[in-house]
Amino acid sequence: MSDNFERHNKKMAKKKAARDKIMASKTGEKGLIVVHTGKGKGKSSAAFGMIFRHIAWGRPCAVVQFIKGGMESGEKKLITEKFADICPFYAMGEGFTWETQDKSRDIEMAEAAWEKAKELILDEKNQMVLLDEINIALRYDYLDIAEVVRFLSEEKPEMTHVVLTGRNARPELLEVADLVTEMELVKHPFRSGIKAQEGVEY
Repeated sequence: MSDNFERHNKKMAKKKAARDKIMASKTGEKGLIVVHTGKGKGKSSAAFGMIFRHIAWGRPCAVVQFIKGGMESGEKKLITEKFADICPFYAMGEGFTWETQDKSRDIEMAEAAWEKAKELILDEKNQMVLLDEINIALRYDYLDIAEVVRFLSEEKPEMTHVVLTGRNARPELLEVADLVTEMELVKHPFRSGIKAQEGVEY
């Protein structure tokens, strides 16, 4: 038994030395373009986790919701009631496209949300800006993907992080992103007749 522990300890020490060497070479910092996409749940939840980290460290940040603005959520409730001074929250959507059934209105709302997003990103006091469900607006061509990519590539301040969520992220966005995570759907309670529940989905 002690031989197994000794072999394990040597293996872990070797792994730690290699890891420490790698970490010592990673010294750069930059504002990241982060994309959370995929058919699985957790895209917005992960993004809000990053926002809450910024809040916890006292780092100014902001949220713009492109689609879900008509819904109340735990994240919105907590941020607007407790942390509005450090994280302004703009819920600028009116629901999913199949609910509004008014494409011209959806485009108008998406464009207004994008203007607000650009304003917040250009304000260098905001160290992170979350663009929740912007990928949906891009998927339905409510926004010009070329303009979004150009702005993120050319005008985003160097140290500002921008997080973009939603299914079906456009390839052009993935190309300029620094970090892309695709949530994979394995199993979902909705398929078993379970509705979205407070504290879990919103």
